[in-house]
Amino acid sequence: MLGCELNSKKFEISIYEGNQTLGRKFLVAGDGGLNLTHSENVINFIERYTPSSFLQRSFKHFSNVDLIKWINNLGIETFVGTSGRVFPKKGIKPAEVLNIILKKINSNSVNIYTKHVWKGFSNGHLLFENNGQAIEIKADHIIFCLGGASWPVTGSKGDWTNYFLEKNIKIDPFKASNCAFKINWEKELEKKIEGKILKNISINCGNKTQLGEVTLTKFGIEGSGIYPLSPQIRAQLTKNGKAEISIDLKPSLSPEKIIQKLSSGKKNITDTLKTELNLSLQQVQLLKTFVSKEDFLAIDKLADHLKNFKLTLVNTAPINEAISTIGGICLDEIGENFELKKLPDHFTIGEMLDYDAPTGGYLLQSCFSMAKYLADYLDTKN
Repeated sequence: MLGCELNSKKFEISIYEGNQTLGRKFLVAGDGGLNLTHSENVINFIERYTPSSFLQRSFKHFSNVDLIKWINNLGIETFVGTSGRVFPKKGIKPAEVLNIILKKINSNSVNIYTKHVWKGFSNGHLLFENNGQAIEIKADHIIFCLGGASWPVTGSKGDWTNYFLEKNIKIDPFKASNCAFKINWEKELEKKIEGKILKNISINCGNKTQLGEVTLTKFGIEGSGIYPLSPQIRAQLTKNGKAEISIDLKPSLSPEKIIQKLSSGKKNITDTLKTELNLSLQQVQLLKTFVSKEDFLAIDKLADHLKNFKLTLVNTAPINEAISTIGGICLDEIGENFELKKLPDHFTIGEMLDYDAPTGGYLLQSCFSMAKYLADYLDTKN
């Protein structure tokens, strides 16, 4: 976005890329369909970030609505999926989207230097390594877009932190976000539920509730129903060494309606759960494992468990398996225009900043918003 939108009539613009080609992580985002942003209304959209205040100005300047228009103007048609996520029109591959963006960058007279790995600061210059050769670069304005520590195979390793620590810039350790969470299943249950999906449920953790679905794995639990609860789960893990989630297995039904359906069953409780409440075999197995026999056979107590089924999470997945990360440069180290307070004319944007964004196009949107805002800010500043 910076390469596309920085004013090349005012600036000589250069991109220094550690990889052999641009956009490897962008292509990773397209593995399951290139989710560019979300169609959610702009008022609720900004509240999805934790925290959100640092992003207010740039998102207002370039919102998800603006991004969709920008993408469409490049000739890339988009559509909104059933979940509200925005994708390129079916048939348009992620590589095609990237190539169109790269074409726009090239048309903006941007110099691109690949295989240039940043190695820190040197006498007021930036130090790079290219094919074993040390290169020093000086610029009037420097913008770091170094990513977090997720998907290290793309070059996003989070190995730049020491260079900023040497400048007394505070760094929070990277942690996994939008990831699987570990549950210590009983071995017999693990065999029965591994790979199974719980659909049409809601999950609560702390003060937040999320509708969606999750997949049960040997490791624990993952999926769209739990990823947005990452901040709340991590907070409990940090404080208590464990986190408790509560699952509503039938969010569309009131406790009274559940009791009515359980009471109307003519067969045993297990069959009634399947026929009257349409519970899957895996949901029934979970209930039988975690609910006492007495509670399972008492209709009112069983109804409580159906609406408030508790599971204990004991850890996150390893950071290299996470979709995204939190951690990086502390937000109080930057001003409202993303300029480092201790390094004038040095700016940091994207996942290298310490904030959290749920899946669904929100992380990409935040990166686009920050970049567009900064491009326009530098244009008016100079």
